[in-house]
Amino acid sequence: MEALLASGGVDSSVAALLAVEQGLRPTLFYIIIGAHEEEAFSCPMEEDLEILRLLSRQLGLKLETVDLHKDYWERVVDYLISSVRRGLTPNPDVMCNSLIKFGCFYDKVGRQFDQTITGHYATTVILDGQKHLATAIDPVKDQTDFLCQITPDQLARLRFPIGNMMKHQVRSLALANRLPSARRADSQGICFLGNTTYNDLLRRYIGEKGGDIVEWETRKKIGRHPGYWFYTIGQRKGLRLSGGPWFVVAKNTRKNWVYVSRNPECTGRATTCIPLPEFHSISGLRPPLEEPILFKIRHSPQFLRGRLSSTDSGYILRSDTELQGVAPGQFAVIYKPLDAAHNLCIGSSPIGSTALEP
Repeated sequence: MEALLASGGVDSSVAALLAVEQGLRPTLFYIIIGAHEEEAFSCPMEEDLEILRLLSRQLGLKLETVDLHKDYWERVVDYLISSVRRGLTPNPDVMCNSLIKFGCFYDKVGRQFDQTITGHYATTVILDGQKHLATAIDPVKDQTDFLCQITPDQLARLRFPIGNMMKHQVRSLALANRLPSARRADSQGICFLGNTTYNDLLRRYIGEKGGDIVEWETRKKIGRHPGYWFYTIGQRKGLRLSGGPWFVVAKNTRKNWVYVSRNPECTGRATTCIPLPEFHSISGLRPPLEEPILFKIRHSPQFLRGRLSSTDSGYILRSDTELQGVAPGQFAVIYKPLDAAHNLCIGSSPIGSTALEP
């Protein structure tokens, strides 16, 4: 038996279609993560469910909902808020996959099924009897960096039907089969925010505390801000400074300073060494040390090159090129080449804060 995590979007809908064409009859599951008691932050799910009801009837599949809103808010949102308080750059999508979609869902429902099917852009490969996570053929849509904290047990149960399709092929297949989500736009942002904003969430749970905006090159104080936690490296909007455009290039959490520059190429402290204190292996493999590897430190179709070294406090990622805008808390995701179209996703670590804050 198979479970299929369905969001109401075109990707999971096509994953369901492909599963049916392969002779499978997966049960569609819609995960509720919006907190009902927090109406302002509830996830707008009625449109999702209406599309899924149409899809389930069209494909002849059973549809169920799984309420994980309490788990999500206690685990993922708590991780987000606590990370931001410490000046880190969290990735709630990474933690939602490992803790909620493939963690709490399995504990409450998924253990009844042999496989869990999703519409993620990713692939898997068997090497020496071991299942490994590999990139999708569409480099723009590849989502392995969002799966970088899943466990070997979770990966063993996962199946990604659209991983060897380009996005335009997925959309075309949905249109050709008149799936109800065929023309639906891709979702953007964090689902649980619903009709509010990310800054509203931070304002509600952290509050405001005035601090200085400082020009990076001159160290002159040129403005004020309501709290460093409202700003991310590379941000351009919302600074309310004249003479711009200005870009956020660094933060000092101790002084509550936000550094800015007019130069978009200046992102504060450039480095070739990134501390990785908590490396997580997806397939149980040891990190590849002192050999060429590929990596990402943000969601992008491009890979960077470097090497991993072991230290007393974890690992050091040494980039072949100088990097700017390295934000503590972001995930550094490690890859190795597999073939002409795919790379193996080995694992990941949140970037440590040592020596990265000005």
